[in-house]
Amino acid sequence: MRLCAGLMLTALLAACAGPGVRPGAPAGQVVPAADAAEREAARSARVRAAGDWSLTGRIAVSNAGKGGSGRIEWSQRGAGFDVALSAPVTRQSWRLAGAPGSARLEGLDGGPREGADAAELLFQATGWDIPVAALGDWLRGLPAGEGGDARIAPGPDGRPQSIAQGGWTIAYEWPARGDLPSRLDARRDSARVRLIVDQWQGAASEAAAAATP
Repeated sequence: MRLCAGLMLTALLAACAGPGVRPGAPAGQVVPAADAAEREAARSARVRAAGDWSLTGRIAVSNAGKGGSGRIEWSQRGAGFDVALSAPVTRQSWRLAGAPGSARLEGLDGGPREGADAAELLFQATGWDIPVAALGDWLRGLPAGEGGDARIAPGPDGRPQSIAQGGWTIAYEWPARGDLPSRLDARRDSARVRLIVDQWQGAASEAAAAATP
């Protein structure tokens, strides 16, 4: 089952190949450290308070030298998530939806699969190592959960240049202005997840727009 799923997902991703994500420093002016820290605290507070959000973009996944890339749509409603990959050429799709304690993976050979942990379900079915629960925060440039184990390296304007947490290191690129990243590159051992955001939608993007001078 896992081999078939892995082959299907590899074909799906390869059919929608796009440019990879390059780790890099945030864009923005250099500001005094105290001001940068204050700016980042305000940005983090706005993003966390913004509520439901979604994004569309391009993702590249690799693990132990194998992988591919495709289109991604991520919708977050409270603690619930719905993540879809699509290949327009083949019209194939893969979808992972759930909330803490439950997840459902669709689009696999043999039918949907369900489990209590989204990341474990995905790994067992496809072999991909993707930190699904943490990504909901990391995508927005925030440490996951309470963030007590996170090490954040600030960029010259206070926004995170990288976050190290749970064995993963996430490098960011930022637009010249705004509260939400434009790219991220997450790595742990041989696993790598790269994502380019084409568009943010929902309350998070509205908060970012309101914060832009």
